[in-house]
Amino acid sequence: MDILHRIGVKSPSTDDVYTALTTIDGLAGWWTRDTTGDSNTGGVVQFRFVPGGFDMKVVDLQPGRRVLWEVIDGPEEWIGTEVVWDLKREEDFTIVLFKHQGWKEPGEFMHHCSTKWASYLLSLKQLVETGTGAPSPDDVQISNWH
Repeated sequence: MDILHRIGVKSPSTDDVYTALTTIDGLAGWWTRDTTGDSNTGGVVQFRFVPGGFDMKVVDLQPGRRVLWEVIDGPEEWIGTEVVWDLKREEDFTIVLFKHQGWKEPGEFMHHCSTKWASYLLSLKQLVETGTGAPSPDDVQISNWH
């Protein structure tokens, strides 16, 4: 079971999106302000939110093309899953093909996470296009789970 999303970010190259996905400041600008760690290959990045957080091991970085993380700590449903960001150019857009892969079952938490990922992808788009994203705790609260 996988969560899949596609979004186009108006940008001069894939570099702006890649930087937002691979630096602590970039990640803090669209996902959660409470982001720490080592964003290099083999490093671990810690993301903290109001209800909890996740630790992601950086498995693969292909500049301007791909980012791959493995979830090594967080909610049970996330541990062992992978988050993949594939980037490509189409016209004036960087196309982000997002995949959160390896879910064991499509439970209610997966439904919630799919919607939250979509909202954070819009925050990523907003950050790159305008310079200001909507990271946690300023993100859209979609339910009682945040």
